[in-house]
Amino acid sequence: MDALARTAAASPAAQGASGNGAAVSGNTGAQGTSATGRAHAVQPLDADSRAITRTPPTSGPLRRGVGMNQNLQSEVARAQQAIDYLARVASQLEALKADLSARLSGRGAAASRELESRVRQLAVALEGRRQQAGDGVDAALDFDGVAGAQQRFRIQGMTVASLKSGSTQTMGFSVGSAGGPQLAATIEPDMTPEQIAQRLDRTLAPVKVRAGLDQEGELVFTTRESTFGGIKDAIAVTGRGRVDTAPLPPTLDPKNWELGNPDALRQSLREVVQALARVRRSQDAASMALSGAMAKNAQPAIPSAELAMIAQDFTATAASHDYDSLLAITSALVGVSRDRVTALLGMR
Repeated sequence: MDALARTAAASPAAQGASGNGAAVSGNTGAQGTSATGRAHAVQPLDADSRAITRTPPTSGPLRRGVGMNQNLQSEVARAQQAIDYLARVASQLEALKADLSARLSGRGAAASRELESRVRQLAVALEGRRQQAGDGVDAALDFDGVAGAQQRFRIQGMTVASLKSGSTQTMGFSVGSAGGPQLAATIEPDMTPEQIAQRLDRTLAPVKVRAGLDQEGELVFTTRESTFGGIKDAIAVTGRGRVDTAPLPPTLDPKNWELGNPDALRQSLREVVQALARVRRSQDAASMALSGAMAKNAQPAIPSAELAMIAQDFTATAASHDYDSLLAITSALVGVSRDRVTALLGMR
């Protein structure tokens, strides 16, 4: 029956699901369910009816194929949502950049009203990021198709200067409401900021918390945005107990912009230009992630010798009159027409 699964993969219906990407897997599953329902309703067939039955793969391998598509569907959905969202934000940033430039050049009150409207629209789009962009775009408008959106935060009182002061110290960490695994990091006063960050990163990695340095050379921690709520108040350090965490504010916050003086407008314009550059990079990353997921969904060619074995198994299963074989056959043939089979054979 495993060979029959390969028959389904070679069939036009299966190729159609593969060619359309992971998003089609939901339709494949729906068809399989529909076919199963019809198979349960079928009355026992007479000999003549069984003679014209076509043979497909078993239901087990079909379910495995759908499971693979569901994994790919998650990757495709994350990338597609990010692409759609980032395109809208990029359009708003481009328009806002033009409006800020117009306002700085002093071109009339109409430009001022248009600018205020653009700022409100961008603020609304940023507030709806988590609902509209899926879990791949973070508050900095960076895209990560593998780890998902990341939340950057600081642990209050834990700075490079405080860790380098004094003698060698060993700190124990626990993360989680139940205490979590006990982790220890030894920090020596002669370590560089990069070495301190690397030591903390290796220590906290098992609990999905990473450590690094920001542009100012200060410690910053990251974890997945979707899990930050469960750990932000559950980090404990030896000798200090439960420590406070402070999420870093978004890099772009139009609600706090001052639009009444040239200096503030110039600063806002700089932020918009920087955000637009990040969005462009994220768009490229999301497009590459989508292409990669679609490529992984491509079906490899089946060797001729293996096809011959599949045909033999097909014939043997078609000759069987048990219910499992009938169910597998009818389920796999949903949507397979004479035209599709002829087209497939013509490809040879």
